[in-house]
Order: sequence, then structure tokens, then C-alpha cells
Amino acid sequence: MKILVTEPLSDRGIEVLEEAPGFEVDVNTNLTHDELLGVIKSYEALIIRSGTTVSADVIEAADRLKVIGRAGIDLENVDIPAASKRGIVVMNTPEVNVIATAEHAIAMLMALSRSIPQAAASMRAHRWEKERFRGKEIFDKTLGVIGFGRVGRVVAERARGLKLNVIAYDPHIPAEAIRRLGAEPVTLGELLARSDCITVHTPITPETRNLINAGCFARMKRGVLIVNCARGGIVNERDLYQALQDGIVAGAALDVFEKEPPEANPLLDLENVIATPHLGAATDEAQENVAVAVANQIADFLRNGTIRNAVNFPAVDGETMATLRPYLTLAEKLGSMVTQITRGGLQEIAVDFIGDVVKYDTTPLTIALLKGVLTPILGDEVNFVNAPILAKERDIRVRESKRIEAEDFTNLITVRLKTTELDNTVSGTIFGRRDARLVRINDFRLESVLEGHLLLIYNYDKPGTIGAIGTCLGRHRINIATMDVGQVIESGQNIILLRTDTPVPPHVQKELLALDNVLFVQRLEL
Repeated sequence: MKILVTEPLSDRGIEVLEEAPGFEVDVNTNLTHDELLGVIKSYEALIIRSGTTVSADVIEAADRLKVIGRAGIDLENVDIPAASKRGIVVMNTPEVNVIATAEHAIAMLMALSRSIPQAAASMRAHRWEKERFRGKEIFDKTLGVIGFGRVGRVVAERARGLKLNVIAYDPHIPAEAIRRLGAEPVTLGELLARSDCITVHTPITPETRNLINAGCFARMKRGVLIVNCARGGIVNERDLYQALQDGIVAGAALDVFEKEPPEANPLLDLENVIATPHLGAATDEAQENVAVAVANQIADFLRNGTIRNAVNFPAVDGETMATLRPYLTLAEKLGSMVTQITRGGLQEIAVDFIGDVVKYDTTPLTIALLKGVLTPILGDEVNFVNAPILAKERDIRVRESKRIEAEDFTNLITVRLKTTELDNTVSGTIFGRRDARLVRINDFRLESVLEGHLLLIYNYDKPGTIGAIGTCLGRHRINIATMDVGQVIESGQNIILLRTDTPVPPHVQKELLALDNVLFVQRLEL
């Protein structure tokens, strides 16, 4: 079987593949997109990093491709739905870069507080500017950690060793779990107001894009230090530039940018900004570990059919997969939806399986549900292998119940999500042989396709309300593809689920929410 490696991989990773019998490994790191289209049809496996775009046309041309392996976490450059439709497994390696990224964040904080890069450049220019580069100690300062996943926790642990006071904000982790891990749980507003240094460790999701913006900078201590070794786009670069110019932010250390490599980025012209070219995972140890991990996963899959760290398939045998595939899709989408409509720290997930589906092992369905619940929060860090582990780490209780007696539908999956602020329930079923349908949101019954750009609206059932919603969207040239309405007569409320051709921007959401009789507006991506 032939394996194509299109980006640099450590020698040890290549050796793992070459030492396995029956594999032919080609390393070609200079392929253009058109060249990849021309050669991909010859390969059973493809190993990439962030620089190779595996688009739908590449997948369409890949007649023999069985698996795509990403040496790293992010999969924004892979068309996962297209791969799933073709039965191609997409794997990543989400756990091997944690230490390297956390250490880089600490290193950037230390370098920023003591102006080490600037002082080093001055020395290379044969200048002795001791007074110019007077720094600040971090001892007994307050470090605010935004995002308390695996990297954020390691950063907090290292920071405590440096005698920093660590406070943490993560709306998806219960306060008690944060406290048990050695940090003080706070709201985002408290973190902004109290922190001397702020470090960001969230994935890039619709919720976290531009999370740190002009409004946040206005609430920070004057002289705060900002570190971003997570993802470009979490910190709004234009607003950060202004905050640096205004003296609100004393310095910023950036390893990631909205556009990489950054072109004519004005932040790089500021003396109080230090930057590295996305080096968070760039250590000898991390690079070898990630190469060996992806090589072993690819080899195990091609030889034994073993699926590990897949983002689009659970580890089940082929016969079971053929039966459960539609329900896996349904469970994952229900999980994603209920998370997107529910604010607060996740506490409990209850799933009820009703009907013929309980004749099968429902464990893969529960795992798919957990992956759906966590993906809007953690992005590509979540896969079918680590979803239960991540849920356990966050103290999320998972309850499962089954009953064979069906009522309105032959099969039904109901998910109840409880957070620190809300409870929400969604139910779905399969129409025909494979079409996933949403049939309930809380007390509202409806029938809707679970895919695409969706807009969920709660409103009072008053004449003209639906028309006003349509007019608002039309004014912004947003086309409504489908509209499904549910009603609870006793409360006088409607629920409307719109599917639009393009995503609804935040400013249009605000306009909709300002309409008479509109109570709630939430954009969903499924």
C-alpha cells in the first residue's frame, strides 16, 4: 500500500512507516494543489500538516484513499464532510503538543516581561542600553488564563511554580473543577480587571473568534501583558494594536496570527511586541512525538483496520458501522446543537435511546454525542477516542438510558444538557434510511434538517413577526433556504429554525433580536 507524505515529518516517523511490511512511502513536500490532484489517485494514505489543502476536489480524485493523517491538531485545511461521504477516515494527534505549547507560552511571558528579544537585538548591534530595557518581575503578579483545557492547565501549573497567582476563565468547565486544579475560577470580566498578565489557550471557534477585543481591552489593568500562543483570531489584532498604542497593553507576545505568515502586519512594527512564527509545537521532542504518533496510527489502520484519534469515525467494526452510521451522525449533530444553544459550564449530559436502535451497542452513539457536545467548545482537539476522556476531565456527568418501546417514532435519540445556567433538550430521529431530522427543542415540536447554516429564533406568536424576520434578512441579502416552525399554544410562543445560504453575521443577529416579539436569536453551524 502506498502512503504519500506532503509535508516535513521527522525521520523517526518516516522510519516507522518504512519499517512496516507492505508499505511504500513517498515523501514529496513541494507539491502544488494541481500536482496533488494529479498524483493522489495512486495512494491509500495521505499524511499532512497545516500546509496541504485537502479540498473536496482532492478527495474526489482520490480513488484509493482510505485515511488522511494530520501530524498535529488543526484540521481546517481538510474538507471533513467530503472525506466522510467517501468513507475516508480523518485522524489527528491532539495530545502530543501540550507540553511544548505550554512551555512556549511561559517562555514568551518571561521574554516579554524582561524585553529579552529587544535587548538581544540591541547587543547584536553593539549597543549597551541597560536602562532602556529595565523589565518587570512576574513574582506575585496575577496571571489570567483564558481557556482551561490541557494546555491552559499545564501553563497554570508552571505559573504556580513561578509564584504567580493564577486565575482562570472557562465558561465550559465547572468552577469546582478549576479550583481543584489549582486556579481560582473567575468570570471573564473579573479576569480582565484583575490580571497583570493574560494568556490565551482556547481553540478558535465562532464563540472565541475576536474574544479579546476593544471592549475587553478597555476593562483591563493599564500596563497588562498579553500572550497568545493558541490561535490567530482569538485576539483581535486591530484592537490589540490600538491598545498597545494607547498604553493600556504594555506588551504583547504573539506566536499566532490571523493570517500566517503575517503580511505587512503593523503589530510587528511595534517595539513592545515580540513574535515567533507559530513555534508552540516546534520542539524536537514534540515534532518526533507527533510524527511517530501519526505514523503508528496510519500503519495500524492500514494493517489492522484500527481507528485511533479519528474525528469522523468511531472505533467500530464494519458491519456495525453500516447499521449505525446514520445514528452516529444524528447523535453527533444533536450534541453539537444542544451545546450551541446552551450557555454556561457543562455539568451533565443525559441521553435516551428509544426504539430499535437499542438492539445494538449504543456506546459508539454516546461517544459520537460527546464529540458533538465538545466540538463547538474545543474544536479539532476532540475526536471519537478522546471525547469521553475530555468529558471526564471536565467533570461532566454522562447518563444513558434505553427503552425499546417507541411512541411517535421508530427510533428516537433525546439529549438533555444541563449547565451552570440552563437546561436544554433536543430530540432527533432518522427518516427513511439515513436522513437525520430534528423533531424537538424543549417543548417545541418541529421537523428540520440538521445541516448547514442555521438560525434559531424564539418569538411571541404575533402577526407580522415572521414577516419582519424575513424582511430583515432580505435587507441584508441573506436567502432563507428552509423555515421550520414549532409552537407551544399555552405559552403563546414560537420557535423558528431557519436554514440560510450564508451564515448570518453578528450585527444581523442583533437587528433580529431588536425586533418586536423576538426573544432569542442563536446562529448554529452543523
